[in-house]
Amino acid sequence: MNPFTIRIFAPNSETLVNRGQEIELEITGFAFGGNGIAKLGSEKGDYVLFVQNTFPGQRVLAKVNKKKKRYAECKLLKVIERSPQETKVPYQEISGAPYIHVPPALQEEHKQTTTLDIYRRLGNFQDIQERFDSFISSPNHYNYRNKMEYSFSCIEHDIETDEEIDDAFALGFKHRGTWWKVESLNKESGLFDAEWENKLKEVREYLKATGLPAWHPPRKEGFFRHIVVRKSFDQDQLLVNLVTSSVGQEQFDAEAFGEFLKTTFGGRIAGFQHTINDNVADRAKIENGNCSLVFGSNIVVEKLLGLEFEISMESFFQTNPKSAERLYNKAMDYVFEGDNTLNGEVVMDLFCGTGTIGQILSTRTEDAEIIGVDIVEEAITDAKRNAKRNGIDKVKFYAADVGKFLLEYPEYQGKIGTIILDPPRAGIAPKTLKKVIALGAQRIVYISCNPSTQARDAEQLRQAGYDMRKLSLVDQFPHTGHIEAVAQFEFDASMVKTEEEN
Repeated sequence: MNPFTIRIFAPNSETLVNRGQEIELEITGFAFGGNGIAKLGSEKGDYVLFVQNTFPGQRVLAKVNKKKKRYAECKLLKVIERSPQETKVPYQEISGAPYIHVPPALQEEHKQTTTLDIYRRLGNFQDIQERFDSFISSPNHYNYRNKMEYSFSCIEHDIETDEEIDDAFALGFKHRGTWWKVESLNKESGLFDAEWENKLKEVREYLKATGLPAWHPPRKEGFFRHIVVRKSFDQDQLLVNLVTSSVGQEQFDAEAFGEFLKTTFGGRIAGFQHTINDNVADRAKIENGNCSLVFGSNIVVEKLLGLEFEISMESFFQTNPKSAERLYNKAMDYVFEGDNTLNGEVVMDLFCGTGTIGQILSTRTEDAEIIGVDIVEEAITDAKRNAKRNGIDKVKFYAADVGKFLLEYPEYQGKIGTIILDPPRAGIAPKTLKKVIALGAQRIVYISCNPSTQARDAEQLRQAGYDMRKLSLVDQFPHTGHIEAVAQFEFDASMVKTEEEN
């Protein structure tokens, strides 16, 4: 046993914890974001421990990362005993799918309950149940992802023996709680393309036979670093990027590996890229290295709600496209609900990324002027290219800071009727949200990949007179603690408080 490990079984134990301790815990509750809850009794009442990626009924080994006066935050090290509610699945368990053993309906039940509680606590919506519209399930609970990144390491965690193996050649996913060792994927994880993952062992054996070493994370040396794969569900094709260092590249025959991919996967390989990356940071991004196209195309094409989108290896695109269609349909319902016909008004799609929402909106209205704004120039370039591909010329895209847009384009002042927000996970900076409010739109449809930040922003919107009329939750990532939300806000002048009232 680790000398820092303590085992706690008695619910009334007065033993408290210290940072760095490893503790065996019974998970008895569930909180937002995939945090399991364990409690230790003390003279001052229950001491709460939040353990990421755990589920009620499990017995787990966890490590205390942060300790506060009334609670601690812990990292899951190992599930010792599964919950009676969990079931067997035909997939290899990976750290990125901690709830793969939990039936999807039960996952969704816990996500809905804990997420609505966030709006009560952070957004002060005590009547959130009355505002709640719907929970939208993912159409596919398994094999739903369109992108996956796999890591190489010469330090392997053997999932059969639970031992660490040096001088290995591992290809798969990082072992839970570590950055240096990898669990080789020997069969599909249940998240990505089944054929690709079931044959990844063959890919590993081919590359191992080259004699070139897998990356050694602590030493920052080696040859093979990552494989990143993009999938088009519409085309049923894969785009493959192999990331290596330059040390030993003269011994590696990329063309031969390309032929191996063609033989193994047939016509499903749309293109194969080789990226040489000597940056010591453990990232697979192409901009960190020099990328060459070995064969085929450097894009795949995906369809969303009848529109086509070109996706490169680095493009931002919804990871679960089938679920994204349901998300966007709900957003469109909120845009057009009631008598909101958009006749002649300006609609702003803020944080528009590659312009998916604006293009979908343009197919449903003839009279609105649609503007897409995002600070990332590459995303706007992709948006313009995809709009041209779809024959859409009614959407104007601007590479600009959302908060400064009106200063740069004052001609839109006072003309914006509807705003669609789809910010990054951190939400909207308070100063930027003030500028969004200053645009004076009657309706705001806010899409969020992090309901906790949306709940926070909803409070600021309410103080400015925007009432959250409806809220829907969308499960874009089954088997994880993540959930997305889309909310409809309407401006109500009677809600605006004067300075005296505040």
